[in-house]
Amino acid sequence: MDEPKKQATHRLDVLGFFCPVPVAEAKQALSSMAEGSVLEVLASDPETLHDIPMMIERTPHHILDVKQSQGEFTFLIEVM
Repeated sequence: MDEPKKQATHRLDVLGFFCPVPVAEAKQALSSMAEGSVLEVLASDPETLHDIPMMIERTPHHILDVKQSQGEFTFLIEVM
């Protein structure tokens, strides 16, 4: 049986912003969130596909999901 999908508890919309704004904003948002919270990041900069996972690797947080649709990227990040 699959683990139930975690729902986003917070949303960060950085559509239209380019590096380093999406990563900096995500890092800031995650630092103020409680453990177990889930941040949904909406981005349109293709660099985020590389930069956000790289930033998360340096933290205890987990990327639960990454979706790509019509030039927009959605990251679900669980705060650990």
